[in-house]
Amino acid sequence: MLSIPLGPLALPTAPVLLLAAVWMGSVLAARVAARGGGASGTTAAAVQGASAGDALWWAAAVGLLAARLAFVARHGDAYAAAPWSIVDLRDGGWHARAGVAAALAWVAWRMLARPALRGGIAAGATLAAALWFGGSFALGRWDRAPVPDVPVIDLATGRTTTLARALDGRPAVVNLWASWCGPCRAEMPLLVAAQQRDTGVAVLLVNQGETEAIVRAYLRRERLDLREVMLDTGRQLSEAAGASGLPTTLFLDAQGRRVDVHVGVLSDAVLRARMAALGAMR
Repeated sequence: MLSIPLGPLALPTAPVLLLAAVWMGSVLAARVAARGGGASGTTAAAVQGASAGDALWWAAAVGLLAARLAFVARHGDAYAAAPWSIVDLRDGGWHARAGVAAALAWVAWRMLARPALRGGIAAGATLAAALWFGGSFALGRWDRAPVPDVPVIDLATGRTTTLARALDGRPAVVNLWASWCGPCRAEMPLLVAAQQRDTGVAVLLVNQGETEAIVRAYLRRERLDLREVMLDTGRQLSEAAGASGLPTTLFLDAQGRRVDVHVGVLSDAVLRARMAALGAMR
């Protein structure tokens, strides 16, 4: 599952997994520290346990901050054009290695500074890491699955084709969208620009559930010069890919396997980074 439906919203699975892993790790850290840290009295043990649990949350916060700053630093040119997007964390721009290194450094520092909390912090951090990396591995295996070859209608010709024929053996960005979706409309200029860049990566926009007349009217009204627009009137691709919210963007290698996914609005920096990674797979 790429996202978790929550009423009219859809939460990406990865951040939910991270929050769950940190929460469970903090609970274990608190219990271990409260029992075995040498604190005398119920109140002292509870305070000690809470400190160990807080250390895990702080480690996650420090790691996320470092991951974001490292990603922004690597893609400064793209963010310079729209500085406000630096704080828009919905774009999913993170540098994982920098984040993990910063979180581990924070954990090590807290264990050195508070010897009484070492057992709790170590146990909690180990559990959180196991849940996070194990869950991420499972999601990654899911992401590598071939995208179902559903029938789509090519807006330019009106002919029914399949996703595989439309991709034609190219690595691709496949954006699932609808004209009623505000975030989808917000990222359209980025997708127009991406199509105009000669990167060897296809950019397909697969409309979900709308008629040809509605899509044509929207593109004409917004004066969007888009190529390779497809219609999936039955929303088969969303259902087959496990996408419960829009916009959802699939990143496919030349064999049509999903190597990455983004739920929500893209930023120019993230789109460029992921297209570059796809181009390197050719």
